[in-house]
This record gives sequence, C-alpha cells and structure tokens, in this order.
Amino acid sequence: MNTARYRYPTGITIAGSDSCGGAGIQADLKTFSALGVYGMSVITAITAQNTKKICGIQAVDAEVIKNQIDLLFEDFEVDAVKIGMVYRAETVSILADALRRYRPRWIVLDPVLISTSGNQLLEDAAVESMVSQLFPLANLVTPNIPETEFLTRRPIRSENDFEQAAQAFLQMGCSAVLIKGGHGEGKNKTDRYFSKEGDNRLFVHPTIESQNTHGTGCTLSSAIAAFLALGNPMPLAIEKAENYLAQAIEAGREIILGHGHGPVNHFFNPEKLKTIELSK
Repeated sequence: MNTARYRYPTGITIAGSDSCGGAGIQADLKTFSALGVYGMSVITAITAQNTKKICGIQAVDAEVIKNQIDLLFEDFEVDAVKIGMVYRAETVSILADALRRYRPRWIVLDPVLISTSGNQLLEDAAVESMVSQLFPLANLVTPNIPETEFLTRRPIRSENDFEQAAQAFLQMGCSAVLIKGGHGEGKNKTDRYFSKEGDNRLFVHPTIESQNTHGTGCTLSSAIAAFLALGNPMPLAIEKAENYLAQAIEAGREIILGHGHGPVNHFFNPEKLKTIELSK
C-alpha cells in the first residue's frame, strides 16, 4: 500500500494589489500558478489603477500585514518569498522581523520605487529601511536601471558603471543582484547578475517590441522565486525566468487589454501544480 504523502511547492508574494491585474500581487500569483507553484499572498497596499495611470494608494494596516505573514508561516512550509511593493517604513520593519524569525530558504526582493506611469510606490522614509533591513536578508535583489541609479546614487552609462553599481549593492548587504537592462536601448536587452561569490553572468535576450509590458518586473522576480521553489539553483532559476518572461511578452504582443501598457500573457503555456513527497 502506498502511504506516501505529498505537498505542492509554495511561494508567497508580499506586494501591493494592482486592480487591473497586470502587476503586483495579481501578476505574481498568475506567474506562480503558470509555473506550477502554489501561490499565497501578503498584501501591503491597495492601488486604484488601470493600464494608463494610478489614482490612489492605500496602505494596509501594519497589524493586518503582520497577521497575514504569521498565519501563512504557521500553517505552510514556504519554499520561496518574493517581495515587491512595501510602500511604508513600518511595513519594512514588520517584514524584516518576520523573515528573520521564519527564515525561508529563498527571498527575492524587487525594490519597487516608481511605477511605469511615474507614481511613487515607496515612501521616502522607507528607502533607507528597505536597504538596511531587507537587502541583507534577500538572496537576490532585482533592480532595473532607474532603480539602480537611484539606490546607488550613480549614473549607468557603461559596462564599468554596471560593475561599480553591483559592487555598491553587494556592499549594502545583498548576497546577489540582477540589474535588469529593460530600460536600455538596442536590439538586445542584457540583465547582469553579480554575486558575493564572484559568480557574475550576463543574460542576453532579443528586444521584443510590445505595448504590453505592464508588470514585467513583477513577473520576472516572481518567476525567479517560483523556479527557486521548484528546486533550481539561482543562476538556472534566473535563466528559466528570463525565458518565461520573454515568451510571456511575445505571447501577449497582439492582445488588446486596456488603452495603455497592457499585461503580458502569463498563461501562454501553463504548468500543472508540481508535487513534493513529504519525508516520512
């Protein structure tokens, strides 16, 4: 008689809610599901937005955020955590305390600062808290070029600039950083990976011309977390996540949803939920 017991690989997204469904919590949960990972969420803020603009942000009460985290970790075995929009310094402190207590295997931090439409998604007082409290806990931080320039206080113009910025991130306490090159020009986009161990890599992929790029940063970071939850080592998880995002952008190029920057197609080739055998 087979008495084996199983569970699903799991991921928690800690982020803001995007009412139009293309970014934030919604994009993260779609990505987890599409890649065969059971997704859960801790909502830090609620946004009123569509594909063209954000009209309002309401932070979730600190006690509610704490309870969301505690109840999930008390009941589930968590394989990976993705952190996106945290919005307030108080939220950062709650998250840092919880992550130090529960010590999940993988933490991927997307330092969301400004939306595509130009709205501030992290209060000024929270920036220093995020750097000092969350960067040292994360296995990977995934800033884009504008976020890199803001956080390191240096312009990015050359390859040497990327290397200097990466060293600045590592000195801030990051174990590894993936500087995304999506804001760069040219036929190819290059994401640059740097780790404390000196495992530095380039992830190069052709530029895909599309109006539907809302939530690409959220999707990439949650895809990396998902592939880590599935048991992949960090460089392979990044490579698989990069390929997934490229295919999701390509699959969503001709889809019309909204009148601004639409979402990618997260479910172009969905996976069934995977299973992990429990130890006897």
